[in-house]
Amino acid sequence: MNERGEPAFLLGISHDITERKEMIEALVRSKKETELAYAELEAFSFSVAHDLRAPLRSMDGFSQAVLEDHADSLRPEGAQHLRFIRESAQHMARLIDDLLALSRVSRSDFRPGPVNLSTLAEKAIARLRVQAPERRVEVVIAPGMTDRGDATLLTTALDNLLGNAWKFTSKTPHARIEFTAEGPPEARTYIVRDNGAGFDMAYANKLFGVFNRLHLAAEFEGTGIGLASVQRIVRRHGGDVWAEGTIGKGACFYFTLRSDEEQSA
Repeated sequence: MNERGEPAFLLGISHDITERKEMIEALVRSKKETELAYAELEAFSFSVAHDLRAPLRSMDGFSQAVLEDHADSLRPEGAQHLRFIRESAQHMARLIDDLLALSRVSRSDFRPGPVNLSTLAEKAIARLRVQAPERRVEVVIAPGMTDRGDATLLTTALDNLLGNAWKFTSKTPHARIEFTAEGPPEARTYIVRDNGAGFDMAYANKLFGVFNRLHLAAEFEGTGIGLASVQRIVRRHGGDVWAEGTIGKGACFYFTLRSDEEQSA
């Protein structure tokens, strides 16, 4: 009863949060199980890679020794077979290294911060010039392209994109590579353009798949993993990557990055 003698009512609302708590606990358990599975997978990958490298080194090393120590007694076809063995062993070793690098891209910690993409690109080109000092390639890098992202991952992405442009212009008389950007800072698209071998747009959907190559190994070396790494890196930044090309007229690779706020949304 209230002061006026009228009945008083107490309104209470109860809500059973048991189901929600169980859901959160299940998500936490799932996260821990996933992290444990990734850790076990990483340990397994490195173990397998180590075990595979040893016989590959033996194949390569002993084949080289036979070629050097018994060159006079080998028939030409025998020497050629040994060279094929060496090339295959070296290619397999590169595949192992690239697969491990691809797995690290997916599992490494993401540490966003200010990044000068122009500087990263200049350093990537400098490394390429050291590896092939005989090449004369015109390179244009727009200055002041800054963004937010993981510097280590973006270094890997630009190494792959610019390395591809460098590789596929190797047979172009007047090779040219550009790295530029379009659009406002909050919606910028980065572009790596070259005038090299290009590709058939009918197969563009295969570009970013693991082991997918649009050119024969005899024409251009590689393992077909680099662009898959680029795609994973860009997606970890909340962005997108795509490409356009014409056979014999070069290729353009485009990618976007998003801010920390957009990534966490």
